[in-house]
Amino acid sequence: MFLLPHTMLFLSRFRKNQDGVAALEFALVALPFFLLLYAVLDVSLIFFASTTLENGIVSAARQIRTGQAQAANMSEEEFRALVCGEIDMLLACDTRLAIDVRTFNGWGPAQNLPAALDANGNLTGNMNFDPGGAGDVVVVRAFYTWPMMTPTVGDQFSNMAGGMRLLEASIAFRNEPFNGPIQN
Repeated sequence: MFLLPHTMLFLSRFRKNQDGVAALEFALVALPFFLLLYAVLDVSLIFFASTTLENGIVSAARQIRTGQAQAANMSEEEFRALVCGEIDMLLACDTRLAIDVRTFNGWGPAQNLPAALDANGNLTGNMNFDPGGAGDVVVVRAFYTWPMMTPTVGDQFSNMAGGMRLLEASIAFRNEPFNGPIQN
């Protein structure tokens, strides 16, 4: 191919010019870097939210375990408000929070809890509130629907329909003998 001398001079300027190389390299690396950074923050928030939910359930369940909830005739809404008071620094206390409190005669039946999600990845809505009496085995579970924000990476962590992540916290205990000694 034949190039005119002034065309060759024009093209040779680009070969020697190094201005803007760093900006071009950053532009190539920026998108994957920020996507990875955002994914790390997203996953970190999942763990922080899960720990917050767990601590909130443990703290609120103490009211049931010691018999304070039963003595006060605490309703499901009041127990929910108690949990919300513990988790509201990070988690919204709206329809994304579901609480399940079940009572069992022993530890064996407590192992057969209903699944929280149906086959389509939606919450079943099969929630109860039964704090039981003295000496009963109680399982308190809380479920929170967490929105995943990072594309592609968030899909790896979602376990619900709509790209959401179900956070679950649970505690199992035997109620204290707040009405006298436990009868076995």
